[in-house]
Amino acid sequence: MRLHDDPRQPAPAFLRRRSGMPVWLDLAWRIALIIGMVAIVLIVHWVERDGLKDNLDGAISFIDVLYFTTVTVTTVGYGDIVPVSDGTRLFETFIVTPIRIFVWLVFLGTAYHFVFRNTWHRWRMARIQQELRGHIVLLGFGTSGSEAARELVARGVDPTDMVVVDRDDSAIALAEAAGFNVLAGDATRDHIQSDVKVGRARAIIISAGRDDTSILMTLTARHLAPDVPISVVVRATDNEVLARQAGATTVINPASFAGLLLAGSSQGFHIADYLADLASTDGRIKLGEREVTTAEIGRPLSAITTGLGVRFYRGGKPYGFDDPEAAALQPGDCVVEIVRVQGTT
Repeated sequence: MRLHDDPRQPAPAFLRRRSGMPVWLDLAWRIALIIGMVAIVLIVHWVERDGLKDNLDGAISFIDVLYFTTVTVTTVGYGDIVPVSDGTRLFETFIVTPIRIFVWLVFLGTAYHFVFRNTWHRWRMARIQQELRGHIVLLGFGTSGSEAARELVARGVDPTDMVVVDRDDSAIALAEAAGFNVLAGDATRDHIQSDVKVGRARAIIISAGRDDTSILMTLTARHLAPDVPISVVVRATDNEVLARQAGATTVINPASFAGLLLAGSSQGFHIADYLADLASTDGRIKLGEREVTTAEIGRPLSAITTGLGVRFYRGGKPYGFDDPEAAALQPGDCVVEIVRVQGTT
């Protein structure tokens, strides 16, 4: 039995992604186009009404012209009103007939767009959801989560490579409008995180707005994705240890970071500016992390040429540029360096 066939299991949630044009705008321009073409034909028929003949009473009124226009644009006519002059017949042949075909194509296109294409879109999103791999999952799209998403996009991450999960409809709407894949649901639940394939993600970012909720999301994520890096935001210092025990790889405390900036600014006017520069893509420099290259093995950290090496990790333990271990890099070391942002001088 498949999971979604079991009545005891919750139904799977499905991804959404913003379409290129709002439905109301797409429908509006189609209606406007049809009305415009009908209006053109109506005006010409009224001007050339002497070329028409009413087989019922012989007189051509505006109502007759309106009736004849709508009938000829949508069908081939009923024969009660017919064109009799050469000019009117040529107009019906070379203008009205193509318009009639085009109107039907618009009708068929509308049916395709609102029925077949939407069905195709839902099927395609289901396929994308099933094949998610190497993506970034953002659990929570509040202030911190949305800023993280914006920064990732600024760093070159495609919005379609990210999945936003939130239970707040307004947050989901904002994320969808920004082009992210979105899924509405409670990210503390196993089945919701399973639906966004957290086990195959390259990173998970958690910012629920409440520490207890964020830690519960972390527990769930670590259970489903034992090897995926998890970054979580907590507000209370006491909860940093709990977040790490829950499985977070990185714990970020905005209040503590703000305190660091404030403390730094008290020791020098430019320290806080430099720290903010490092953390943002808007500055002249940024922090980068990478594996040591073959050419760098055996050389000191200070000899790397891609940036300014400030720290490296060996066996999960950090070492600074002034530690004795920094005299010779080894295979598997992870280097943290300060690099210049491209395009800046």
